[in-house]
Amino acid sequence: MNQKEVEISEKLFRTKYEQLGEQEKHVAHHLAERTHIARNVAQDFSEQQTFGQRLADKVAAFGGSWTFISIFAVVLVIWVLLNSFVLIRYSESFDPYPYILLNLFLSMLAAIQAPIILMSQNRQAYKDRLSAEHDYEVDLKAELEIMTLHEKIDLLREKQWSELISIQQEQLSLLSQLIEDLKKNL
Repeated sequence: MNQKEVEISEKLFRTKYEQLGEQEKHVAHHLAERTHIARNVAQDFSEQQTFGQRLADKVAAFGGSWTFISIFAVVLVIWVLLNSFVLIRYSESFDPYPYILLNLFLSMLAAIQAPIILMSQNRQAYKDRLSAEHDYEVDLKAELEIMTLHEKIDLLREKQWSELISIQQEQLSLLSQLIEDLKKNL
């Protein structure tokens, strides 16, 4: 904490520096140092992921795609047709109706796929929270910078008004002097 951060917290946040939250302190620091606050949260997040987390995200992305649904539908149709063909040809099939072996495979696939998708969704929710917090910091800094610019513009305008008033007073005194000179000469 430096003196500029304390001044910024009292002037812009209208509170003491110690009472600010972590995000507000972070913004005050960047305002005091005049540094940018924006960063690529998604890239920072993806660089911290483990191999297993990246793999789970890819599995979840594939499991929620039309490619997966298409492949899954084709496998199911082939399974049913193959079983029907073997049943008709040899009067016995490797997975007789109601396809209990297929049901077992589908249950195992669902049992494995569901937690992987949930892990990926949890990471996505965490990533979204990080992004929202970062957006708040960037928005807050932008808002404070705009407030500072408004104050500077107001000060400049007040200075210009006072200069204009002094110029006008000078003009009025010169006009008064001219009127008196004219009266004397008449």
